[in-house]
Amino acid sequence: MKRRTTSSRKRDHVRLTVREDVAFRSKTNGFDRWEFVHNALPEIDLDEVDTGTEFLGRPLAMPLMVSCMTGGYREAERINRRLAEACEEHRIAMGVGSQRQAMEDTTFHASYTAARAGAPTVPLVGNIGAPELARMKDLSPVLRLAEMIRADGFAVHLNPLQEFLQPEGKTHFRGVLAAVERLVKELPVPVIVKEIGAGIAPDVALRLIDAGVSIIDVAGAGGTSWAGVEILRGGGSNAETAQNPFWDWGIPTADAVIGAAKLRDRLPRLTIIGSGGIAGPMDGAKAVALGADLFASARPLLTVLMERGPKALSQELSSWKRGLRGIMFLLGTPTVAALRGTRRIIQRPTVDP
Repeated sequence: MKRRTTSSRKRDHVRLTVREDVAFRSKTNGFDRWEFVHNALPEIDLDEVDTGTEFLGRPLAMPLMVSCMTGGYREAERINRRLAEACEEHRIAMGVGSQRQAMEDTTFHASYTAARAGAPTVPLVGNIGAPELARMKDLSPVLRLAEMIRADGFAVHLNPLQEFLQPEGKTHFRGVLAAVERLVKELPVPVIVKEIGAGIAPDVALRLIDAGVSIIDVAGAGGTSWAGVEILRGGGSNAETAQNPFWDWGIPTADAVIGAAKLRDRLPRLTIIGSGGIAGPMDGAKAVALGADLFASARPLLTVLMERGPKALSQELSSWKRGLRGIMFLLGTPTVAALRGTRRIIQRPTVDP
């Protein structure tokens, strides 16, 4: 019964994120408050612009990660394989969805291993939830999950809001920080700590840094509302759904990136992933300009794959790279490092109502 429950939940998540409107309603990712300052004298040629970077010891053609989405049910094998093949083709990073189901039995292990089969040379990130990690006396199951997909890094996702709203949610979050600290010491690959759409505040990021974490995915608000997904799964009435105060809960992604970037004084080698509402290269470029090392996207790319197929996904990723390259050219920033250090981004003035 447990396997069936976990697997059906994973299937529900993909179905709802693709078919239903689960975006934040009145809250944005925050990037709309920022704009680039056009550089009419970029003093570089377009063909000099290099969108490449490095992540987890592997080269990337652009600072993009297809973020952790799915796994743990039969159809997920095909989805992860196709996502992985697109990542391999375009040399971008990928994360698998929560591997919790893989700890329960081996039925759907192929839904996770398909990712490495499809993407043998790009960075691949494993994934487990904080409540599962906190309850482990022995961390060897996480090591096995990492080995299963030959992971280059391993993500622990912090999702207290989702667990609170999930009908079968696990709200055991005591001891998570200590468990993360142990994992950093014991796992042979880097540990990434991420939210899933409610954001990581600077004080939380600082506690993670003090625990030894050097890669943080802020995963802010403004894209998919996982609160909304769970509210819909719970089967509330339309009126209850519309009025639920948790639908728009969270820290906008832009604010979370800026807050985390200020902590580089504490840890210069801190790697920041900006995700949450990254709908295209403009959002991604703004995330980097505000301090992220790379950006990540999930639902927009999954939707293209599910609705239009692998060829359309490949075309979409090519479009993202062209867009990012154009933005960098128009700012006069020939490298990703130069984009991250640019001063050609300003906050739009607010207008009082």
